[in-house]
Amino acid sequence: MAEPGGSRPVTVSDVQQLVKRKDEIEAQIKACYELLEGQKGVGMNEPLVDAEGFPRDDIDLYQVRSARHNVICLQNDHKALMKQVEEALHQLHAREKEKHAKDEAEALAEAMSQNQSLPQAFAKVNAVTPGSPASISGLQVDDEIVEFGSVNVNNFQNLQNIATVVQHSEGRPLSVTVIRSGKKVHVGLTPKRWAGKGLLGCNIIPLQR
Repeated sequence: MAEPGGSRPVTVSDVQQLVKRKDEIEAQIKACYELLEGQKGVGMNEPLVDAEGFPRDDIDLYQVRSARHNVICLQNDHKALMKQVEEALHQLHAREKEKHAKDEAEALAEAMSQNQSLPQAFAKVNAVTPGSPASISGLQVDDEIVEFGSVNVNNFQNLQNIATVVQHSEGRPLSVTVIRSGKKVHVGLTPKRWAGKGLLGCNIIPLQR
């Protein structure tokens, strides 16, 4: 993952990798606690010597000491990782917000520079999942789709047309034109695998003609 001040911006994939690592550390901590529980339930704080001050002979001292040390190290790793996750999400959300603001500014500038009538839309976005490819591209709920790759009002028949374009464009940017708040907006949408279902993370419905 890119560090603050680094050259590469944080991606959704980076956050997913961090969360995966967090889950792995939590599983390791749980395994250590289970090992300690199996050693007469000594846990993290029970004494390892008997009443006379001699090392206990009813437990595996090496295993207990090793597990306790691992728990401390893993908890420190977990704390640092949670901070990384928080920072990565913050960067991701800030960039997404900046992208949306830029799209709005570009749309306004384009609307002001052209006096032509708006093209006819054939479908509408009625749901966008946060963190999805659609959301990151700047696509918004209530956007009316004018062009989706090669699909437009003249050749659109049903939603399968869009599904076909999406499947054939996995990993490659698609040019999408929408009408948003009475203005024409261009969006660069790249269909790809992400944490949720499908390749877009949005729901599109056809408009009644």
